[in-house]
Amino acid sequence: MAQLKVTLIHSAAHRLPKQRKIVEALGLNRVNSTVLQPDNEATRGALFQIAHLIKVEEVK
Repeated sequence: MAQLKVTLIHSAAHRLPKQRKIVEALGLNRVNSTVLQPDNEATRGALFQIAHLIKVEEVK
């Protein structure tokens, strides 16, 4: 199954509490931190909510 490489490019400070919780749940701590997440519907939905804060790349 494909993986998604998610990088936080903007700070989650001063964002809506829901968006901060999503960033934390994905395992992103600081700006420029990167995590690998599975490519599924739940992950895509979470990424859509914080799309303005992250950069996503597909890893095979």
